[in-house]
Amino acid sequence: MDIALFDQTGKQTGKAVLPLQFSEPIRADLVKKAVLVAQANARQRYGAKKDAGLRQVGELSRKRHDYKTSYGHGISRVPRKILTRRGTRFYWVGAVAPGTVGGRRAHPPKSSKIWKRKLNKNERRKALRSALSATVIKDHVQARGHLVPENYPFALASGVESIEKTKDVIALFSKLGLENELGRVAVRKVRAGRGTMRGRKYIKKKGPLVVVGNTCALLQSARNVHGVEVVPVKQLNVKLLAPGTDVGRLTLFTQSALEALTKEKLFM
Repeated sequence: MDIALFDQTGKQTGKAVLPLQFSEPIRADLVKKAVLVAQANARQRYGAKKDAGLRQVGELSRKRHDYKTSYGHGISRVPRKILTRRGTRFYWVGAVAPGTVGGRRAHPPKSSKIWKRKLNKNERRKALRSALSATVIKDHVQARGHLVPENYPFALASGVESIEKTKDVIALFSKLGLENELGRVAVRKVRAGRGTMRGRKYIKKKGPLVVVGNTCALLQSARNVHGVEVVPVKQLNVKLLAPGTDVGRLTLFTQSALEALTKEKLFM
């Protein structure tokens, strides 16, 4: 399959040939499985402190002839701590037990839980090739919500990788007909709930993904453009190509990235 090739000025200079990886049948179920496995492996383990709710003396004797006993007081048999006492009379407050204020949790999250999941190597590669195939099918990209121009899909010349200024990157996207797409991803929404206090205040949309051949200036110049991500071709993964397990992300490949896919037979 041949697609149009555009240079850094936004003009078509020729055509680029898509490698064999883009001919993989689209398997949305396989892509979803691979993304969920990658998300599970990226999770950080968490758990409650082992002595949470137990850092106080909360014992109470229930024997008839013991000192500090609850026997004969008409109270439930709950572990208690003494707040005040006068002689043999005590003022207790329930403690330690899960049903008491400040007590331990019955079943707290444990850091020993294993979140990691395994995925067959061939299965993971097939899922990535499937996600690659969906990026060059216009219907799948539009179904995901991207605003693409009429001439999509197309590739970029290798000279695009040398762009050093953010304003030049924005200008290039405008010339390629992606101005509406940049406007769509620039809108962000304040997240509802506790997440606003935990470093994830805004809900941001995913925009174009640019795949380059290797480390280049574009990695730095495009980082401040909302929704745009740039990644070397060897670091591609299903989480980038199918965010949220949905295939068909708007993806632009440079000529050097396509050549690397062909020569090195990546993900085959």
